Amino acid sequence: MAQRCPDPSAPAQYSDATTSKRFEPVNVPCEQPIPPGQRASRVLRDRRLVQAIWAACIAIVASAIPDVWSKNWRNLPPLFIGLAAMAVVLTLVRADRRAAAVALMVTSLMGMVGLLMWQNGGLRDTSLITFPCLLVFTAMLGTRWLYFVLFSTMMAVVAAVLIANLEGWHVNRVPPLSVNTFVDIVAVMFVTSVIAWLMASDMHTALDAVHAQNAEMAAAQQRMEIMATHDALTGLPNRSLARDRFDQAAAAAHRSQHNVAMLYLDLDNFKNVNDTLGHSSGDTLLKQVSERLSALLRTADTVARLGGDEFLLLVPEVGDASAVAEIANKVVNGLMAPFDVMGMEIFAGCSLGITMFPADGTDFDSLLKKADIAMYRAKESGRNGFRFWDGEMNASVVEHVELLSALRAALAHRDFTLSYQPQFDLRTGRLVGAEALIRWTHAEMGYISPARFIPLAERSGLIIPIGDWVLQEACMQAQRWRAAGWTDLTISVNVSPVQFKRGSVETSVAQALADSGLPSTNLELELTESLLIQDSLALAESLASLRRMGVRFAIDDFGTGYSNLAYLKRFEVERLKIDQTFVRRLTDDVQDQAIVRAIVQMASSLNLFTVAEGVEDAATLALLGDLGCQQGQGFHWSPAVPAVEFEKFLKA
Repeated sequence: MAQRCPDPSAPAQYSDATTSKRFEPVNVPCEQPIPPGQRASRVLRDRRLVQAIWAACIAIVASAIPDVWSKNWRNLPPLFIGLAAMAVVLTLVRADRRAAAVALMVTSLMGMVGLLMWQNGGLRDTSLITFPCLLVFTAMLGTRWLYFVLFSTMMAVVAAVLIANLEGWHVNRVPPLSVNTFVDIVAVMFVTSVIAWLMASDMHTALDAVHAQNAEMAAAQQRMEIMATHDALTGLPNRSLARDRFDQAAAAAHRSQHNVAMLYLDLDNFKNVNDTLGHSSGDTLLKQVSERLSALLRTADTVARLGGDEFLLLVPEVGDASAVAEIANKVVNGLMAPFDVMGMEIFAGCSLGITMFPADGTDFDSLLKKADIAMYRAKESGRNGFRFWDGEMNASVVEHVELLSALRAALAHRDFTLSYQPQFDLRTGRLVGAEALIRWTHAEMGYISPARFIPLAERSGLIIPIGDWVLQEACMQAQRWRAAGWTDLTISVNVSPVQFKRGSVETSVAQALADSGLPSTNLELELTESLLIQDSLALAESLASLRRMGVRFAIDDFGTGYSNLAYLKRFEVERLKIDQTFVRRLTDDVQDQAIVRAIVQMASSLNLFTVAEGVEDAATLALLGDLGCQQGQGFHWSPAVPAVEFEKFLKA
C-alpha cells in the first residue's frame, strides 16, 4: 500500500546524498483521500463478501457431512478444495485485495460444482442450481469482465457435459434420491437465500439513502430559493422578489384600473446606532423595524429590504394620493415609537419617498429611482416625514448631475478663482485682514454661486481637494502681499466640517504654509458652530495640532447655530463673526440690536474680537461702533474682489 501524505505543517524530510553533499526532499508517495461515500461503499462490499464466504463454507461443510457419513469419498476432494479456496479468499479480503478475492471465490466454486456435476448426475445433478447463485453473486460484487467470463465458462461446462453424455464419452447415471440430495439442495438454497437477502437489504438501504438524499436536495433547493428571494438578516423579501410582486400588482392594477404605491423608506438615525452601539445592535434594530413595518401594513402589502437601512413598501390596489399619505403617516408615526435594543431605548425615525403606478412610471426601476429621489427630498425637508415624487425633482436631479460633472471638470482644470473681501478696524478705519472667498464662472452656465456648488462639493467629497486648493492659493497671495510690505495682514479661509471628518486639515495647512512661506500667525481658519458642537476627540486633537502651529481660529456666522460658550474656551477662538442676518436689519430691528449687543458683550468678557458681516451703510457702521463691535466687513467698503483690485485697499 502507498504511504499516506505527510502533514504539510511538519518539517520537510531530507536525505543525505553523500556523493554531492546536498540535501534533497525525500519523495514520499501518498494515496489520494477516499471520499466518505466511496469509503462506506467499499466497507459494505467487503462485509457482504465475508458474509458470502462464510455462507459458502457452511454449505460446503453441510454437503460434506452426508458423504462422510455414507463413506462416499469420491465427492470429498472437490469439497475440501473449495473449502481451502474459501480460506485463501478470506486472506485476500483481509489484505484489501477484494477484486482478487471475488475472482478466486467464484472460479473455485464454479470449478468445484463442475467436478461434482461430472462425477455425479451431470446436468441432472443438484449442484447445477449453484450456477445461477454464483452469477448473482458475481453481478453484486464482481466486475463486468468477470461476470462475462464466468457466464461463458458455465455455458461451456454445461455444453461439455451434455456433449459427453450424448456422444457416450462419459455417461452420467441418474442417482436415486437420498438424504445427500436433500442436504445438497438445502445447502445451495441456503447460500442463494443468503445472497438474495443481502442484495435485498442493500437495495432497501440504497433506496432509503436515495430518498434521504432527495429530501436533503429538496430542502437545500428550498433554502436556496429562499436565500435568492429573501433578505438573510430580516427574512423579508429582497429586491428580486419585490420586483416580481410589483410586476404582479401592476398587471392586476392595469386590469382593474387601480394604482400601486411604492414607498422608499430610509431610517434617519441608523448610522449613529452602528457607530455608537456596534453592528450587532444595528442588526437587532433592523430586525425590529422589519417586524414593526410588517405589522403596520396589510397582509396583501409587501415589505422588502433593499439593503442597509433601506426598505421598500409596495401597496397594491390603492386609491388616490391621500390614501397613500395616510399609509405613509401611519408608517412614520409607527417608527417614531422607541425600540428596545440591548436594554436601551432607540429612536429611529424614517424618511419616505413615494411614487405611484402608473402616474409616475410603469416599470419597477424607474419608479424605485424616483422614490429614492423623493426620499432624499424628505430628508432635506427635516426628516421624519414623506414626500411624493414630482417633475421638479427630476429637473433638480438632472441639474445636480450636470453641476457635479462640471464641478469635477473645474477642479481638474483649475477654473476656480479667489476673491478677497477686506476687513476693517471700526475704530481706526485701518484694513486688518481679508477673507478669501472662492468664485466659479462656468463657460456655459455663467457665474455659479458658492451657495449652490459648495453644498454639492461637501456631499460629493470634492470639498477636500477644493479646500486644499483654496488654502494653497490664499496663503500664496497673502505671502506676496506680505513681501510687498503689508506684514500684519491676516488672511481668513473657510474650512468645511467635511474637511475635518474626511481629510487631514493639519497636513493641508502645514503644506500650504510651507509652500508659500507665510507665517502661521497670518493665517486664520473660519470654523462653523456645527463643527465645534461635535466636540469629538479627533476634532480636539486636530485643532490642538493647528493651534500649536500658531494658526488662529474664528467662528463664522455666530448666532445662527448652537451658540455654545463652552467650545469658545475649549478651542481658544480669537474672533466671533456676527452673522449678516442680524447686521443688515440692525438699524430697524430692536431685537437684532439686542442680539448683537449680547454677542459683543459676551465676546468682550471672554477677550474675543467681534467681526460684523454684511455692513452695507454708514448708519449700520456707526451703530456697530456704539455697540462696541471692533471689526467689520461688507459692501459699505467693498464686495469680495480679485487680488489686483484688493491691492488698491492696501495702497490706500
